[in-house]
Amino acid sequence: MATKTFAFDAAELLDSPEAQAAYLSEIMEGGDPAEIAQAIGTVARARGMTAVAREAGMGRESLYKALSGEGNPEFGTIMKVLGALGLGLSVNPKHPD
Repeated sequence: MATKTFAFDAAELLDSPEAQAAYLSEIMEGGDPAEIAQAIGTVARARGMTAVAREAGMGRESLYKALSGEGNPEFGTIMKVLGALGLGLSVNPKHPD
């Protein structure tokens, strides 16, 4: 008997604004642009990509592509999506000791 597996989708676990903000904050600490874009896309899918795209004034398909982790979104796109998500994220730069 074969083992049955299921694809993991982090968007299914991000069921509150608090969980979404914590997830993005954790990913942003790593600083990898592709991971950050993909994480923003994951949160957008958790919220509903169509609604986020509408709020950001963008097309759903182009947003999926830009935030896939393989896309290369412009900074303006990232800012529009973060604004549409309304999570109130703040940036705390690390200073060398």
